[in-house]
Amino acid sequence: MSVIVQEPQTEQVNQLVVNDFNINVATANGSGSQTSNNMLIRSLYKMGIPVTGKNLFPSNIQGLPTWFNIRLSKDGFLARRERIEVMICMNGATVAEDMESVESGGIVLYDDALPIANHRKDVHYFPMPVKNLVKAANVPYNLQRYIANMVYVGVAAHLLEIEMDEIKQALTWNFGGKTKPIEMNWSMVTAAYDWAKENLTNDQPYRVGRMTGFNEGTLLVDGNTAGALGAVFSGFTFAAWYPITPSSSMAEGMISYAAQVRRDPETKQATYAIIQAEDELAAIGMVLGAGWAGARAMTATSGPGISLMAEYVGYGYFAEIPAVIWNIQRMGPSTGLPTRTSQGDILASYFSATAMDVIRCFCPRTRPNVSRWQARRLIWPSGCRRRSSCSATSTSA
Repeated sequence: MSVIVQEPQTEQVNQLVVNDFNINVATANGSGSQTSNNMLIRSLYKMGIPVTGKNLFPSNIQGLPTWFNIRLSKDGFLARRERIEVMICMNGATVAEDMESVESGGIVLYDDALPIANHRKDVHYFPMPVKNLVKAANVPYNLQRYIANMVYVGVAAHLLEIEMDEIKQALTWNFGGKTKPIEMNWSMVTAAYDWAKENLTNDQPYRVGRMTGFNEGTLLVDGNTAGALGAVFSGFTFAAWYPITPSSSMAEGMISYAAQVRRDPETKQATYAIIQAEDELAAIGMVLGAGWAGARAMTATSGPGISLMAEYVGYGYFAEIPAVIWNIQRMGPSTGLPTRTSQGDILASYFSATAMDVIRCFCPRTRPNVSRWQARRLIWPSGCRRRSSCSATSTSA
């Protein structure tokens, strides 16, 4: 049973909404908002609140709009939903539509330098003097754009009553304990928090409160990181990969975690090998060669890479060479939409080899939402039924 620990409120509000709303942050890609967004979601998670995050961004083109959605659900619902109660606007290119997307009764935190096209009477607005606070911080010019995002972290912490100790811990974790960036960002967070406390009347209904009963014994982790951890602790000995969005962070995660835990206790030498190949063809060729030699070999790619690997997969099937191929799916045919996830590769992975049978596919063990026909042919439990190549198909990065 979950328990919400709620402190007495200083402002009088008719009815509080605690730990059950959506936060949407609108920024520009390349502005450094990933750090501030990660601080928010990690702080909420560490307070025991069930949260889930979703990043919507363009194909890594700096300056285009990006959004980060955080759902809080005291009942533990983690699926993304469309309704937005708390909107944080930091991008002038989308500010009009972002403000219009807020639910009636919701709140908008916005950079006061942005134009407000329509002052809705059913929404509460909270301006943030981003430019003035950044100027007062006296940070180097080349860092001002990035540090500006810490303003909405501080203001949101005051209005929603996020514990500042958790904000500080999330910041420390994000920068790996490096003193200089921690101090610079923390000073901006506290300056924004103090300004909001002094200048804003917190008469809006949305609050967070520490909870128990949900997050204990869990990790706040994305799909690629979970896959990387699984590979490291299940004993992979060889991986070859070629960078492709949205799968690259899985191999990068394996590089990071394996370096920490996969070393011989006496010699301190690595007990694994990870190679960045020149393309997907080379990657799968190395994986099958390693598998033939007895290594626990794997690779990670996306739809276009699966297409390039098809002939090798067929060869591996007939030669009965064990291999694991992670397909971190993107949307669309051909090169598709690299920053949009999908499930369109399930059949392509299933029939990916020029073989008389099909490749064994594994899917993340959550609630399956594939068709009944597909479900009969996909493997949900663990364990491969034969020695031939198999494909691990993931639907999110």
